[in-house]
Amino acid sequence: MKRTILLLLVCAAVALIAVAPTMLGQDESIGRKLYFLTKPLLGGDLDLVQKQSDAGTGLKMWTYHATSTRSGSKGQKFTGVMVGNSPLTTNGTTATTMQIVPVIIKIGSDTFDPTKASPCASGKVPLTLLKQSPMVLSANFKVNGVNVGKEQYSDAFQRANFWTSVSKNGGTYHNKLHVVTLKPITINPGTAHSAILANESCGPFGGVEINWWDALVTNTIIPQLKSQGVGPTTFPTFMFYNVAWYIGNTSNCCVGGYHGAFGNPVQTYSPFLFDLTGAFGVGTEDTDIAAHEVDEWQDDPLGTNATPPWGNIGQVTGCQNNLEVGDPLTGTNFPNVIMPNGYTYHLQELAFYSWFFGPPSVGAGHKFSDNGTFTSAQGACTN
Repeated sequence: MKRTILLLLVCAAVALIAVAPTMLGQDESIGRKLYFLTKPLLGGDLDLVQKQSDAGTGLKMWTYHATSTRSGSKGQKFTGVMVGNSPLTTNGTTATTMQIVPVIIKIGSDTFDPTKASPCASGKVPLTLLKQSPMVLSANFKVNGVNVGKEQYSDAFQRANFWTSVSKNGGTYHNKLHVVTLKPITINPGTAHSAILANESCGPFGGVEINWWDALVTNTIIPQLKSQGVGPTTFPTFMFYNVAWYIGNTSNCCVGGYHGAFGNPVQTYSPFLFDLTGAFGVGTEDTDIAAHEVDEWQDDPLGTNATPPWGNIGQVTGCQNNLEVGDPLTGTNFPNVIMPNGYTYHLQELAFYSWFFGPPSVGAGHKFSDNGTFTSAQGACTN
């Protein structure tokens, strides 16, 4: 079972003993599987969060109310928040500022720099590839046979996710990202908190200890970025190039990204791997991981949106009960998108809202995921 972890440096030993063996099998290693995590908001008041959103002092979010129609949980009611305005009742465009922070990482004599030309991409610059991707720029998206428009992937997904309401309301609903790139930051974790995990054909692949990193990003880096406009109303993301995370030690590897929330007003954020080595295979290349994390943040920004139990699918063994749209389809891709720069981008397929809460589907094509892998809602789940 994969689920949330407390990424706390002080309590790391306790958290790791409890979580790591169930999240990553001890035989997992680079070249096999990549997992994704959530760091939920602890002790948050949902009503206060929504009031701060309405007042413009917090991230723009809307509150939904869902009643499950799934077997085993029929009639149960759930409440949560998503980024932007409601696609159920509104039209028009919401735009949230997403900041990309390139992270230059020094591990021993190796430097992983997303701002420099990469031998893993025929000399292309990883940061430039990300900025020219469908996570940032618009592309034509057809979802389950429905033309949902020329949009960023996250916007196209959300339109498709609630297509019944979006189309009924005139089809002008959008939830866009205003993407800006901040100055690169450089970290040197040292041998105590980082390692070279593998040497791929185009170069090394590195790892950083996740608890050390998360303490650094939440306690030091994000506060320092306030001068560059980072704050509770924005969504800072941290781009790691050919470097993933491990938990405690390199045998508990690898995490490809996570999204988290902390503080009051709430600050959301997401570090993610931009992998050009192909070390982990399908579902983990270039913008696959950004698609996973950005869309999970969009639909579960605080990491606290509860659902009926689901699982035994995607990266999840056993059951979990949250609205993480990427986890059920980890390792499964949406059709590739070729952008004007000629590069072929990979995007992960994502589960629709209706898959978690039950039929009928309100998604595009009346399917339950954005490439039709899920043709029905999740059934009852027991560990």
